[in-house]
Amino acid sequence: MNTKIKTLALLSLFALPNTLMADELSTTINATSDYTFNGVSQTDNDPALQASLDYALDSGWYMGAWASNVDFGDGEDTWLELDFYVGKYMELTDRVSLDAGIAYYTYHGDDASDEYYYPEVYSKFGYTSSLGQSELNFWYSWDYFGLDAGHYIAMVAHTFSIAEGHDIRVSFDRSTSNDKNKWSWDGDKSYNHYRAEYMTSWEGFDFNVAVEDTSMDTDLSDTRAVLSVSRTFSL
Repeated sequence: MNTKIKTLALLSLFALPNTLMADELSTTINATSDYTFNGVSQTDNDPALQASLDYALDSGWYMGAWASNVDFGDGEDTWLELDFYVGKYMELTDRVSLDAGIAYYTYHGDDASDEYYYPEVYSKFGYTSSLGQSELNFWYSWDYFGLDAGHYIAMVAHTFSIAEGHDIRVSFDRSTSNDKNKWSWDGDKSYNHYRAEYMTSWEGFDFNVAVEDTSMDTDLSDTRAVLSVSRTFSL
């Protein structure tokens, strides 16, 4: 495993689907031109097919599982990522919300895949105003990729509407390793990621077109455009 460029899918960013506000079991199917996490391709710059199964309670608690194909390059046979998560969404005021929980990431397909398993806690603060939705998000693991190394991500983002049913989201995040000797990002302890995306829906399908870049200089983290199409079904 190349620890300089290999990274883990996050709760979707975007990996975690939006929390539902009523008791509901649902599944989301997503096809994307490149499975990237914080600007780093998890599929060797190739497409991915992803799916989630989610159960949400009207109390704000939710749990679920998320899966995607992955490709970590030559000499690595891991092909599947399967994540599990549980958390709670809370509306603290009519404008401020908090989504907090814990996730567990697993990998499959290679003899060494189970060595990559690790937990992660997260908190996502939201603020709604006349200008749109602002976010301040954090993720932390004390055993990143099973390496007994601390790792955290901090993100700021803002979503605003340009017309009914048409939204723009811009975000900036920074990933940091607490122990560069155990985990580094292209030789450094941290890197920056920038992303702008357009989101809309049509006939029950959700479309996302994003442009992103990072401060790293690798083939898996350079400037790219990513197209995703998804659909959610209530069960």
